[in-house]
Amino acid sequence: MSPSAVSPTPVRTKRPGDLAVPKISLAQNVVKENTKRKIIIFSDFDGTIFMQDTGHVLFDSHGCGSKRREILDEQIKSGTRTFKDVSEEMWGSLNVPFDDGFEVMREALEIDPDFDSFHKFCMEQNIPFNVISAGLKPILRKILDEFLGEKQSSNIEIVANDAQISPDGSEWKPIWRHESELGHDKAASIQEYRDSAKLESEDGTIPMIIFVGDGVSDLPAAREADLLFARKGLRLEEYCLEHKLPYIAFETFADIQKEVQNIMKEDEQKTGGHGKPVRFNPRANMWRRLSSRYAVPLYVTATPKEEKMLLWPETFSHFEPREEITV
Repeated sequence: MSPSAVSPTPVRTKRPGDLAVPKISLAQNVVKENTKRKIIIFSDFDGTIFMQDTGHVLFDSHGCGSKRREILDEQIKSGTRTFKDVSEEMWGSLNVPFDDGFEVMREALEIDPDFDSFHKFCMEQNIPFNVISAGLKPILRKILDEFLGEKQSSNIEIVANDAQISPDGSEWKPIWRHESELGHDKAASIQEYRDSAKLESEDGTIPMIIFVGDGVSDLPAAREADLLFARKGLRLEEYCLEHKLPYIAFETFADIQKEVQNIMKEDEQKTGGHGKPVRFNPRANMWRRLSSRYAVPLYVTATPKEEKMLLWPETFSHFEPREEITV
């Protein structure tokens, strides 16, 4: 997606199924797994947790329109304009009060049918679930509050941009997280998350890193995670097939829950939760470090140009990978 908005007033309207999370009986819904392994999940938002792109819904309905947006998207891909420049035009084209714009998104967005139950499973298993997005944090938070309830939503960490929005909605001004041409340095954002997780589990074991995504912009995580879930039939799965990257296809988060439960059991049986995870990927050490209290700032400077583009596509949007590049 792109930039962001000021923290809006919480949505008061409630719909059936969107109420605060009820307490879950482990006996009824979730079998507690006897694993010592710490698992950390990172997930994309647009196209992964929700089927649509939140920014596109707004721009098409109350901003530049779909045709202009497609032209602007191409300008980013071709490198003729920076991500930050194009994003400011997109957000600046909006002319709608925040709450009215949110109502449009609320009606247009469709959440993965099994995400709610999957996230409850994560909470019961003490598995941190984190959203890392180039989108608008206040919008993403309000969407999660609306679809999951504020109590459950508060258990999801979100890293995104902020913005100033005038009361009448005539001005949407992004407040960028960083000073780069991009406004949002993805690597730096992950580093900022480090305080909410540890490099190792409480008992000294190595965490298992899982990533869930749908598009080419998720390639950094696809290449760095111990375990990758790619939404079936979309670009990330196509890329994994083309470049022989290991992944597990999913249609809904129910598929992910089944696989995670199986992997937890497999890891417990084969490793007892000690040492390396059973699905260990050495490249996932970047995520282990960046989700720990001890980030490694030098990682960026030590990364080849091609990998910088994949790891931080917004910053290095001028670079276009060719088919012959192997992963």
